[in-house]
Amino acid sequence: MNSDERLAVFLDYENLAIGVRDLGGEAFTFRPIADALAARGRVVVRRAYADWSFFDEDRHDLTREHIELIEMPQHQGASRKNAADIKMVVDAVEMAFERDYISTFVICTGDSDFSPLVHKLREMNKQVIGIGVANSTSKLLPSACDEFLFYDRLEGVDLSSARAARRGRQEPARTQPAGNAEPSGVAETPEPGDVEAPEAVSGADAADQGDPSLAVLVAQTLADLSSSSGAVTASVLKRTLLRKDPTFSESDYGFRTFGECLRHLEGRGLVEISPGPAAGDPEVSLPERGEREVSFALLASVVKQAGEPVPLSGLKDRMRKERAEFSEKTLGYRNFLQFVRAASAASFVDLRWDQHSEDYLLTASA
Repeated sequence: MNSDERLAVFLDYENLAIGVRDLGGEAFTFRPIADALAARGRVVVRRAYADWSFFDEDRHDLTREHIELIEMPQHQGASRKNAADIKMVVDAVEMAFERDYISTFVICTGDSDFSPLVHKLREMNKQVIGIGVANSTSKLLPSACDEFLFYDRLEGVDLSSARAARRGRQEPARTQPAGNAEPSGVAETPEPGDVEAPEAVSGADAADQGDPSLAVLVAQTLADLSSSSGAVTASVLKRTLLRKDPTFSESDYGFRTFGECLRHLEGRGLVEISPGPAAGDPEVSLPERGEREVSFALLASVVKQAGEPVPLSGLKDRMRKERAEFSEKTLGYRNFLQFVRAASAASFVDLRWDQHSEDYLLTASA
């Protein structure tokens, strides 16, 4: 997405505000959303929908962010939430028809009732970005969007301290055994400097801890793209990753930018980066040599050590005894058999089907 994109932002304010407060935050703030969208295009419409008599204290902050407040007062016997939702849907669809220059709709809610709106906007060739609070977002909504951002993971949002404070208020005071009581009768409060901070997880470690791992996700996506479209640029790779998982973000793995993430994977020998057709958008490919050949050699070594034909079943476990971190998926292969066939094609091992054992047998190449 480039800077010429025009964005329209629609906020289901009640859903967001209650979601933030349930997490222990004091109040929802729009600034982190505005900062995240600044990199995705130019915001030309900002609207928030609610019965504002219930959120009167939030009006000032929202108007300061130039958000148009759409009032949906609660009538006796009617649901204010449904009224606001319907108005928001009608306005979004009307805008999609009337304003062709708006290419991206940002739907800020975690409510799955907005999924039909998302589908309809995408049918109209509009890009849809969803934003919601993680704990109050339906599992159905993110997959319907082109991209989905969790509010509590945005830069500038820190709900962890608020949650910790809330847990502290909720935890009952622990009664200390008489023998271990403090001489003064008052437990000593540790100084801030005495509390050991948790060890930060580096980007490299975070990338290895993903489930599915970042390396597997990138390698498999690269393999799919390379087989269908040839050269793959970083922007195309990122866009495809978002299509597979609209919640994907390199920051979840400890990286500041996608380029930094790719450089880390290149350092591990899992991808290769070369100059692309445009500055700042390099080509990314799976390595022809390097890590793949090392893994092929490991397979050949394990087979050779056996001294006899080795069945495919259980062979992967033998390889992991030699190298615990081995995974064919980080090399772009869908399964272990595909990896073994590639090794056979490269003349590292011989592979044949054995009818008697109903399994593949491997021998070391001559």
